[in-house]
Amino acid sequence: MPQCGTPGQQKSKAIMWPGSVSCGGSVLWTAHSPYGEFPAGSFRITVALELSLLVLAWIACSFSDLLLRFMNHRVPAHKRYQPTEYEHAANCATHALWIIPSILGSSNLYFLSDDDWETISAWIYGLGLCGLFVVSTVFHTISWKKSHLRTVEHCLHMSDRMVIYFFIAASYAPWLNLRELGPWASHMRWLVWIMASVGTIYVFFFHERYKLVELLCYTVTGFLPALVILSMPNTEGIWELLTGGVFYCLGMVFFKSDGRIPFAHAIWHLFVAFGAGTHYYAIWRYLYLPSTLQAKVSK
Repeated sequence: MPQCGTPGQQKSKAIMWPGSVSCGGSVLWTAHSPYGEFPAGSFRITVALELSLLVLAWIACSFSDLLLRFMNHRVPAHKRYQPTEYEHAANCATHALWIIPSILGSSNLYFLSDDDWETISAWIYGLGLCGLFVVSTVFHTISWKKSHLRTVEHCLHMSDRMVIYFFIAASYAPWLNLRELGPWASHMRWLVWIMASVGTIYVFFFHERYKLVELLCYTVTGFLPALVILSMPNTEGIWELLTGGVFYCLGMVFFKSDGRIPFAHAIWHLFVAFGAGTHYYAIWRYLYLPSTLQAKVSK
């Protein structure tokens, strides 16, 4: 191999491959390195890039392992997703957190009621609101800690799905009972409960079999009465109702993303809570709050 320089200089030479030429301890060019023919500076850059790729690959594998700890694999459409321990805890917490506020809020509407219709509507809405969070929390707790009780878990899971229909109908009760309706729109007062009953019967017979049909039933039950609300002469609270509806619609994306997005069901719970909170604010402000206080709130 041709070289130049003193023996002392040659001892201090850089990395050499067969066919390399050095002078004064510096590699001038590399003819037959495993990475081809390029200067030593490029060799160092290539090694640095390869090391960077190895580090990125390690980070990706670590992140993948981390995701597997927080999320299980997706299951077929006819089976129920089994959450991880972390997801179980999040599912419980994200609805248990709202039980006490829902009880206090429902009680507030009851005490603000001025007549029988307002009292009845407050009871219906309060039961639907509290029932949603209580039943959901109980089901997710049993599913997490007492999953060996298969029959109990199955019944609670059906109840968790059924109470959603009741909650939807109860959420519309104050608007349909306390706002002026047209002759045709007034039929929605009982039609919404028929839809909720049909959805409940569907869950009883076809629970977890046709999930897209189930999602369609929820959507129709939720949106059809909204058309009546939007047609009312008094439009106060419409924007809050629409905002709450947007929360529910965005949440449905996560409702069907178990096994694809970590904590998808817990995120769905949060969207439900935000939507319910927005609708509660509209009911409290525009249907129950005395007119003098409404003026102060508007300011």
